[in-house]
Amino acid sequence: MTDLAPGLTKDATVTVTENMTAQHLGSGEAAVLATPYMIALMEQASQQLAASHLPPGQSTVGILVNVRHLAATPLGMEVRIHSELAAVDGRKLTFKVEAYDSAEKVGEGTHERFIIDLARFEERLKRKKEGTLKT
Repeated sequence: MTDLAPGLTKDATVTVTENMTAQHLGSGEAAVLATPYMIALMEQASQQLAASHLPPGQSTVGILVNVRHLAATPLGMEVRIHSELAAVDGRKLTFKVEAYDSAEKVGEGTHERFIIDLARFEERLKRKKEGTLKT
C-alpha cells in the first residue's frame, strides 16, 4: 500500500545548459530550453514524487503527456519544474505539471503515470525481447 494522495508536490530547479537546448537536440535553431527536455524534466519530477511514496519493488512508467510550451527560456537561465499529484485512480496517477523561469510561466499541462511491479514488468520485457510474449 502507498500513501500517494492528491496534493503531494515536488519541485526541481535546473539551469539550462547547452545539451538541453533546442539547437542541441535538433528540435529548433535557438539556444533555448527544448520542449522535449522540458517535458523530460516534468516527467522526472513526477516520477521522483511517486517513487518517494512507493514501496520497494514498485515504480511508475509514463503513459501520457499533454503539455504546452508557453515561452522560451534562454541558455544559462534557471527553470523550476513543479509537479503536483492531482488524482489517483487505482494504479493510474495524474499530475499537474508546470515550468517557470525567473520571468514567467514557461510550460503547463498534465502527465499520467502508471504504477508497476518492477519484477513483473522486467519479466514481460524479457519475454517480448525473446519473442515469447503472448498477446
